[in-house]
Amino acid sequence: MNLVVLQNWLDNASFAVLFLTMLVYWAGAAFGNLSAIAALGTAGMAIANLCIATLLGARWIEAGYFPLSNLYESLFFLTWGITTVHLIAENTSRSRLVGVFTAPVAMCISAFATLTLPSTMQSAEPLVPALKSNWLMMHVSVMMLSYAALMVGSLLAIAFLFVTGGQNIQLQGSSVGTGGYRSNGYRLHKAGELVSELPTPSAENNGFARNERNTNGNSKTAVLDTVLATPIQNSEETLTPQRLSLAETLDNVSYRIIGLGFPLLTIGIIAGGVWANEAWGTYWSWDPKETWALITWLVFAAYLHSRITRGWQGRRPAILAATGFVVVWICYLGVNLLGKGLHSYGWFF
Repeated sequence: MNLVVLQNWLDNASFAVLFLTMLVYWAGAAFGNLSAIAALGTAGMAIANLCIATLLGARWIEAGYFPLSNLYESLFFLTWGITTVHLIAENTSRSRLVGVFTAPVAMCISAFATLTLPSTMQSAEPLVPALKSNWLMMHVSVMMLSYAALMVGSLLAIAFLFVTGGQNIQLQGSSVGTGGYRSNGYRLHKAGELVSELPTPSAENNGFARNERNTNGNSKTAVLDTVLATPIQNSEETLTPQRLSLAETLDNVSYRIIGLGFPLLTIGIIAGGVWANEAWGTYWSWDPKETWALITWLVFAAYLHSRITRGWQGRRPAILAATGFVVVWICYLGVNLLGKGLHSYGWFF
């Protein structure tokens, strides 16, 4: 089997595995009492990660340069980064809730690269002169990994807003310095008044379900679909313990992943400036890609500043992170659709 055939097989296989993994995570969310599903989801993400890594490695060997020169390679590297960040977050938080939101995004990106891009864009081409530098691996790979981490963190912040219905919830134990993802309780405030304080459910169910005891002593399971189906009719209602537990997990994991992506983004921008000076004779030229990279940096700097310095938690930083999700996509893909600027090569135009 030659390398081109191997690549074609691996990109289709990674899409198929991610699609099945997405279904597994959703099934685990709907049926929390099926403990085997949680392990299947993690295994699926690991297999997809390995398939994409092998695909990129085969392309590296075939083309003779690091596979980040066009949109096809970039999309698969981004998918690999998302699956890698997912596995780190899932192992750290010991919750399978992350995959409910990250698996569909990874699947959609791989589907776009595999099924939508024309074959001419999927084939390896010789590098343009501007990319023939060792900085290609340093700058572009770090930027793509930062995009992956920031996208996952922002996506979980959007999920937090969805789960809480936009209510202003203050969570305890949401900081990096707490040493864990679970707090001693939750406080839901309305009009500055403490409404309720609820215990954190056990993590033994991998974040998919919460076991309770009814008045007869029988066990009953509240699964994620029941949690999300519970309506929030107005701001005067208290969120259920299940929703609060889910919100706590999403808030913590989102914060930590963004805290990982922001330093990578900073390093990537600095490396890009050094490479720009080497290639174009200036560290900064206000190219559209550079401008939006700066905007992305400022948005997530504001997010981390609000949490670390101002002590914000819950809705307000989640809105900032949700804004960052859009900004990252504009920086990564949107500015290249214009076909203008120093970073336009290797894309649609």
